Amino acid sequence: MSSIMQKTLRALELLSYNPEGLGPREVADALDIPASGAHRLLNELVTLGYVRQEKDRGAYALTTRLISLGLRFMSESGIVDVAQPALDRLARESGELVRLGIIDGKRLTWVAKSQGARNGLIYDPDMGAEAHLASSSSGLAWLMTLSDERALEVAAYQGFASEGAFGPNAPTTVVELLAALERARHLGFALTIETYALGMNGMAAPIRGKGGEAQAVVSVYGPAIRMTEARMLELGEPLLATADELADALKVSPLLRHRG
Repeated sequence: MSSIMQKTLRALELLSYNPEGLGPREVADALDIPASGAHRLLNELVTLGYVRQEKDRGAYALTTRLISLGLRFMSESGIVDVAQPALDRLARESGELVRLGIIDGKRLTWVAKSQGARNGLIYDPDMGAEAHLASSSSGLAWLMTLSDERALEVAAYQGFASEGAFGPNAPTTVVELLAALERARHLGFALTIETYALGMNGMAAPIRGKGGEAQAVVSVYGPAIRMTEARMLELGEPLLATADELADALKVSPLLRHRG
């Protein structure tokens, strides 16, 4: 990948975390490039329609063009259409947030959801987020389908949780991660207690391809006061049934059917 391409993609990623926009100096500092270079790069992205400049502050922000590309891609892949009924059923049964995560390379991104909670504490983060593999039940559900060696290799892409970045029980060592994977394999699904966020628990099952490795995951997240360990164990059977249903349904998606 060329240096210009790397900087361009990094600039887009940087702006995606700053919806109110950033000034050229802030982009330059983050990318470690001269301010003049950041200014030229941002103006080129403005010309291409991916970035706009806020006239009142001079800050640069993303337009909806990248969102449009992503939504068009997901629409053409057929994933959401075929998965939504199964997600909705599990959300109704669990009364919590159900999400579908797709694996691509060393990334796991949540692409569809169904909210079962209608009152009280509701956990409903933005879609399109990338899961932290070692800390989330979704990530563990993927890693549990790999050998220990391969799981550690994939998890190393992001590393372990830094202090305060995720939940208080997030694995911070190889030993802790392997112990979590061993339990997940025993249960058939991953179960986490305040590992991804304080006060939040989750569970997730792999959606396997023909080779046995996960190509996607289905998860249930909710406040710890409702999503107790006992409650999650009760939901294990419907979660696994949903994963099996989605494994069959997603075979029609051009995004996944070639992965086997």
